[in-house]
Amino acid sequence: MRADAAPLSWRPLLLQLAGILLAGAVLALWLTVADLSDTERTTLSPASLAGYTREHLALTGLSALIVLLTAIPLGILLTRRGLRRFNGPVLALANFGQAAPAVGLVVLLAFWLGFGFWAAVTALVLYAVLPVLRNTMVGLNQVDPRLVEAGRGMGMSALAVLVRVELPLAVPIMLAGIRTALVLLVGTAALATFINGGGLGILITTGVNLNLPRVLVAGSVIVALLALLVDWVGRVVEHVARPKGL
Repeated sequence: MRADAAPLSWRPLLLQLAGILLAGAVLALWLTVADLSDTERTTLSPASLAGYTREHLALTGLSALIVLLTAIPLGILLTRRGLRRFNGPVLALANFGQAAPAVGLVVLLAFWLGFGFWAAVTALVLYAVLPVLRNTMVGLNQVDPRLVEAGRGMGMSALAVLVRVELPLAVPIMLAGIRTALVLLVGTAALATFINGGGLGILITTGVNLNLPRVLVAGSVIVALLALLVDWVGRVVEHVARPKGL
C-alpha cells in the first residue's frame, strides 16, 4: 500500500507542470498566428523575449541567492539562546520591505542607489527577506525541545544538534518560506523596468505606453508562467527534501 501511495503524490506536481507547458505552448502558438504590427513583431521576437527572460532570471536568481545567504543564517542565530531578545526588532525591520508598496520601495532605492540593476536587486532582497527569515525561525522553534536535549545527552555538540536534528525537522517550513519568497521575487522583478533594471516588465510597460495589448498580454502571461514554474520547482524540492515520515 505504501509503495502504491508514493507515486500518487507526484501526480499534482506532474499535472501542474503539464498545465504550465500547455499554457506556454498556447501562448507561443498565439504569437505565431497573431496579426502583429512591426513594433509588436520586433518586441515579441524570440531573441527579444529570450533576452528579457535572461534579465528577469538574473534579477530573480541573484536576489534569491542574497536572501538565502542572509535570511537563513540570521534566522538560525535569532533562535539561539541569548539572541532571542532581538527577534522583535529584526522582524520589524525585515517587515519594512513588505509593508512598503513594492513600486515605491523600488523607486525610493533607485533615487538613493542610482537607477539600474543593483538598485532593483536591493529592493527585491528587502521585499523577499521576511518569508525566509520568519519561516526559518518558526521551523526551528517548533522542533521538540526534548529531541534537542536528547541529542545533547548523547554527547552531540550544539552545532551537531542543529545540523543533524533541528534543521532536518525544520526543512518543510523553511522550504515553504523559500518557495513563497521566490514567487514574490519573480512577480516583483517586473517592477525593475521602472528604474532601468531590465526584465520582462519592459513588455508590460511597453504595452501600456504604446497601447499594444498583445505585448501587454504576452508580458503578463510570461511573468505569470515563470512564477508558476518557479513555484513548481520549489514544490518538487520541498517534496524531495521532506524528511521521511512527515
